[in-house]
Formats: sequence, C-alpha cells, structure tokens
Amino acid sequence: MLQLNDIHTYYGDSHILQGVSLKVDEGSIVALLGRNGVGKTTVIRSIIGLTPPRQGTVLFKGRDITGAAPHRVVRMGIGLVPQGRRIFPSLSVKENLTIAARSNHGRPQNWDLNRVLSSFPMLKERLNARGNTLSGGELQMLAIARALMGNPDLLLIDEASEGLAPLALREIGRIIKQLKAEEGLSILLVAQNINLALELSDYVYVMGKGKIAHESLPGELRGNDEVKAKYLGV
Repeated sequence: MLQLNDIHTYYGDSHILQGVSLKVDEGSIVALLGRNGVGKTTVIRSIIGLTPPRQGTVLFKGRDITGAAPHRVVRMGIGLVPQGRRIFPSLSVKENLTIAARSNHGRPQNWDLNRVLSSFPMLKERLNARGNTLSGGELQMLAIARALMGNPDLLLIDEASEGLAPLALREIGRIIKQLKAEEGLSILLVAQNINLALELSDYVYVMGKGKIAHESLPGELRGNDEVKAKYLGV
C-alpha cells in the first residue's frame, strides 16, 4: 500500500529525515514511535507532500508520489488526521465534515455524512455544535471522521492520543480497530502512547533522530527493554 525508500527531508539546511525506509501493507496498522523531535511528523509531511523529500521515493499502491502536491495526494486516496486535529473552530461539526467530502467511485462503499455519523454517534449528537465547543475526544473523532469523508484507502494518523482522557483514548482505539477490521483501511499511526500503539498495530517502527532505529512485531518491542529505554524513554 505504502512504501518509503531512503527518504531524506530537510527544513532549510536542517537534515531532518536521514534515510527513512518503511512500509505499510494493505489492510494493516503500522505504528511509528519515538521521542519528541525525532522526525515522526516530518515522515507524515513527507508522504502527504507538505514537506517534499529531497532524496528517496514515496510509493503509494505502486505509484511514485514523491513531491506530489497535497491535494493530489489526497485525491489519490490518502487521508490525513493531523497532529493538533486542525478542525475549523468556528464551523459546526456538520460543516467541518461536509467541506471535506469527496467521491471515490473506486471503493465499494463510499463514506458520506450519514455513514460517518452512524460510525461516530457522539458526533451525531453534536452535529450543530461549533468546533470550539468540543471536548478533546470529540475533536479527535471529528478529525478522523473528516479524513474518512475523503474516502481514503490509507489513513495517516498523527498523535491520536494527544491530550485525551483515558475514556476518550479507549474510544479512539476502538474506532481505529474498527476501521481496520470492518473497513479494511490501511493505517500509519504516529503515536507517543506506546501501550495504545502496541495494542493496535501489526508492525512497529521506532525512530531515533531522523532514522529508523528499530523495527519489529509489537510483541517483540514489548519485551525489548533496551530499545524502549533508549528510544522511547520507558
């Protein structure tokens, strides 16, 4: 579904990603873990085209999308749930969803407003509420639902657990599991919550500064105290 080969991305003269390679198989959840500042969000920005890599390739369903404009990448079938959610605070839940709608006749069932609301009943209850009145959990649900309105094949989720209470975190975890199990979505999950990532993922990458420092099945990472202490601070 997604493959990054030797990605080098810069901010000005700062060499942020230094040869990152990873892949997300179709229908799988892959977690990308690491401390703050190691380049996890830059990986997402490199894929979606916000900060194009200067070297390496990004392949989506076998097609080279390296450096493609973000709107083209989204139209190809990649959805983004950005860090900080980035919803429109002055718009209602319904307005935030409808402006993100995009038809994709290649999928057997398209996401539309009714389908999203049936999957996110909490948003249905808050349909006319403005974005700036929502709780952290509701905002995260809205950000995921908004990405689904674009009918993606691959979902990039950047820090889904940030600032969430335990109950909201469990609900977000349930939704992500459901998207894989029932919808067959492929997901790249950037996370600081290690327990959530290990619970949800099929495969795990751990970043050091600008590089992939470790990759394994979740169970192998769970038992690797050396990697967790060195790169995750646990």
